[in-house]
Amino acid sequence: MEILRTEHLEKVYGSGETAVRALQDVNLVLQKGEFAAVVGASGSGKSTLLNCIGGLDLPTAGKVWIDGEDLFAMKEKRRTVFRRQKIGFIFQSFHLIPELNVEQNILFPVLLDYRRPDRERLEELLEVLGLQDRRYHLPGQLSGGQQQRAAIGRALIMRPALVLADEPTGNLDSRNSREVMELLLSASRHYRQTVLMITHNGNLAAAADRVFQVTDGVLRQLGETYPARDGGLADGSETYGAPEADGIGGGAQ
Repeated sequence: MEILRTEHLEKVYGSGETAVRALQDVNLVLQKGEFAAVVGASGSGKSTLLNCIGGLDLPTAGKVWIDGEDLFAMKEKRRTVFRRQKIGFIFQSFHLIPELNVEQNILFPVLLDYRRPDRERLEELLEVLGLQDRRYHLPGQLSGGQQQRAAIGRALIMRPALVLADEPTGNLDSRNSREVMELLLSASRHYRQTVLMITHNGNLAAAADRVFQVTDGVLRQLGETYPARDGGLADGSETYGAPEADGIGGGAQ
């Protein structure tokens, strides 16, 4: 089942001689349950790609479909609701609300949507994330790894079609980075959750099903990675399979 599709996605900042083409003819397809990673140098366009896919930024041209719906054909108010219900965001800086405890932060998207919290779902996430004994702690009382686990719970609580993770381990040490990555992989497997993650860490990227690279706004697939589904994180450097044509951005062929 197709969860994400972009077609001829472009993002240009400025105009004329000073124009910067942050994204160039990006075509990408992800299926349900797929875990994909995007790597690239700082300023390559990977964050712009994530922001356009998540509806946080408007592309200059092109289309984004999530769970069969055209994201930018929606009016802004409808797109905001769709984003809350269908897309889970995980940020490098956690973005937890400091006055709310762990349980309240996880449930916050549900309450924004005027829904009754699914307590069974909440308890399952707290157990999976190892936060049952921290549920009433404020963010300031948590370690960085625990804060990011709470942020993962918030991203998953609405059962989104797609999770977008922007450098989710960027503020963590190596041990916590590994734990957070294992949780993301576990969630993808357990819930058949589609995840698109950007990272500068090639070893973390190597645990994904597919790895893409953005260079000067052009997306190309580096290949499938091993082990992707049965071995968790690799201990060594990244290993990529043969490059494929599917999902490769324009200009890379």
